[in-house]
Amino acid sequence: MPRSRKHLAILIAAAVMIVLSVFNLERERAGLDISSFDVGTTPVTLYSLPDQNGPVVVVAHGFAGSRQIMQSYSLHLAQAGYRVLAFDYEGHGKNPVPMSGDVTSVNGTTALLVAETRRVIAAARALPGASQIALLGHSMATDIIVRASIAESAAGTPIDAVVAISMFSQAVTAQSPQRLLVISGQWESFLRQAGLDAVHLVDPAAGEGDLAVDGLVSRRAVVAPSVEHVGVLFSPTAVDEAVAWLDATFERHSSVSAGHRGWWILALLAGIVVAFHPIAALFPKGPDAPVVSTRRFVLATMAPAIATPFLITPFYENFLPVLVADYLMLHLAVYGALQIALLGRNAWRIWPVPVLPTIALTLWGILVFGLALDRYAANFWPTPERLPIIAALCLGTVPFMIADGYVTQAGQSRLWRRFTARIFLFLSLGIAAALDPENLTFVLIVLPVFVLFFLVHGLMGRWIGRQSGTVAAGLGLGLCLAWALGVSFPLFANL
Repeated sequence: MPRSRKHLAILIAAAVMIVLSVFNLERERAGLDISSFDVGTTPVTLYSLPDQNGPVVVVAHGFAGSRQIMQSYSLHLAQAGYRVLAFDYEGHGKNPVPMSGDVTSVNGTTALLVAETRRVIAAARALPGASQIALLGHSMATDIIVRASIAESAAGTPIDAVVAISMFSQAVTAQSPQRLLVISGQWESFLRQAGLDAVHLVDPAAGEGDLAVDGLVSRRAVVAPSVEHVGVLFSPTAVDEAVAWLDATFERHSSVSAGHRGWWILALLAGIVVAFHPIAALFPKGPDAPVVSTRRFVLATMAPAIATPFLITPFYENFLPVLVADYLMLHLAVYGALQIALLGRNAWRIWPVPVLPTIALTLWGILVFGLALDRYAANFWPTPERLPIIAALCLGTVPFMIADGYVTQAGQSRLWRRFTARIFLFLSLGIAAALDPENLTFVLIVLPVFVLFFLVHGLMGRWIGRQSGTVAAGLGLGLCLAWALGVSFPLFANL
């Protein structure tokens, strides 16, 4: 097939995938009233059917999450007749207020987030006819909503039901929360056991799927098949179990079943990535990436990975209001600078920069891909408070990605080289966390962001690199990586 026809066929196939995905994702929102407002400084979204006065479910996300990532539950519950209040915790999503307090103490950050959750619960109770309230949360939020439920009961305003997804909470007792459903992914063995432990407080003989009852206390632990900590948020089984538990609590019957939202999101994002392939081919052919010898590749990969954490960690002080973003900026800047120095003179040939391919990769990776992600899956659009942080991160991500482009020949080198380069980056961050576990453990949480970035944006950068050269790919990917890191990690203020 001629090259132009092949690219046209790819573009048409990608467009069809995008249109089908958007159609199915928007269909989940059809007929719903969706409005946003603030409870104090907390951004909240209300989902409901028109003129609906059913029970209210307050939906809370996990660490580094947002309202968007909880939409499988929010939209489906709303279609089932519930009113849903989903919100962004302090430091997350569109919330402009940073997290604060001692993250290691129940009386620190946890207490502040419990108080924030209770303010949203108060807003839920203020809705017309809102006499019945349930809480649903994921991961970090499970401990928060369990503690909020206990506090509400102590205040004489008990919560009717709690749904805890991927739960771990030391606040669960034999009596509180009274009505608790725990949902875990099949591949979350530790959290599955934590869910069973909560059920065993009521009935030591109960297994997964069994209903444990002791007087007014009801508990159940269920498993969503073939999913892990994030996949459980898109599992139809998990969503249907949550609705069924709330229906039983409020003596309702919902006739809607969860669809395959997660697959449609993947199809949409894949379509956007694939559509960039023929776009990248439109630019003039640039210089081929210089070949790096095996000896120099090993040196430029291993030495920075080992040296960087030892050079930075002893002198590191937090100076940006985002967890470990400042360390990542420094780590990537030094890592990239060392790689460029070790690669030799070819790596210093940065100018001239192919402007149009760089702009195309940046805009496609941030605006097109990012806005789709922001609407359907996860927050990707920054509040004004995050823009200076993104700019600061560029000081590290840009030199790192340019150096990475030379190390991997703009993604054109053999697979073992690309894989090795990634592994040594992760190893380097792991060394940093081991050297200063008190301050840098959170660095390890960024690893999934890097993995997804290299799989998605890295593929688009590879196409640009093959067509327009190493610098265009490295610069564009550096800007995209700064954006992804800047919007992913929670704002945090050391008060």
